[in-house]
Amino acid sequence: MDVHLRAGIGIYNAGRYHAAHDAWEAHWLELESGTDDERFLHGLIQFTAAVHHARNRNWSGATGLANSAREYLTGLPATYRSVNVGAVRGYLDALGNDPELIERRQPLALTHDGTELGLSELGFEATCVAARVLAEGSGYDEALVETAVEYARADLEDEVASSAFVALLFDFVREPDDREIILQRLREHTERRRSRDEDVAGLFDER
Repeated sequence: MDVHLRAGIGIYNAGRYHAAHDAWEAHWLELESGTDDERFLHGLIQFTAAVHHARNRNWSGATGLANSAREYLTGLPATYRSVNVGAVRGYLDALGNDPELIERRQPLALTHDGTELGLSELGFEATCVAARVLAEGSGYDEALVETAVEYARADLEDEVASSAFVALLFDFVREPDDREIILQRLREHTERRRSRDEDVAGLFDER
């Protein structure tokens, strides 16, 4: 859960309020309804949705979701799963009463272990989750990103000294202005790797 949690927080703090929930949703749907973890993720998902609607000036949607998210998070500790839940509840109260506050100041940042987690602070596994989410949310080639993740994991398992796939996945997540170029480089490396693997496999075919 921690990997997906951190990925979603990093995406949210980067201003991708709508996309953030995609890092949490699959895990949330697997949880038993009413458990602390289920209410926690349900509340965070609705929190990000409330912020998203407020940013789009859908005031009724924002207030409804803010109030609903606040209910899901009620009863959880002020810090739960190392996230600033108490601050989130306070912000939801304010947003529910005055959704236009979103136009006067930036939305509350989510913290993890007391740190305002950004995309550049994500480890490898959380970066892989974020890469998939950002590819889907921005209309990039999801299959290419998934293949790059597989090759990056293989390189780490083989202790490759400097994996282009690992480096480019980090860049893809951390450098939003350069994602098109980075994706093209990932495509080139993926095609070369696939061609190399096919050539090696052919060496052992019976002739």
